[in-house]
Amino acid sequence: MAVFESTIKVDETANWYIQLVDTTDGRIMLCNNIEEYEKNVEELGQDYGGHVDEVKWLKDDNVEQYILDEIRVEMDKYQEEHEQPE
Repeated sequence: MAVFESTIKVDETANWYIQLVDTTDGRIMLCNNIEEYEKNVEELGQDYGGHVDEVKWLKDDNVEQYILDEIRVEMDKYQEEHEQPE
């Protein structure tokens, strides 16, 4: 069962990033933007035939609400731009 943990973090310069962890084998990838995050999820998912059972979202205590909102907007925009026509 492929379960990934995505933890939103803030670095010392107040820039956000996402720490992506494959909970099966402990691999960690740091993602500085949504494109990098999506690419890394896809890359890790290839080890499971492209099927990820669950992505758990977490955040560090110092992550402000506006950062969560920014990430949500960027993810929505990324998904719209990369939707496959039916």
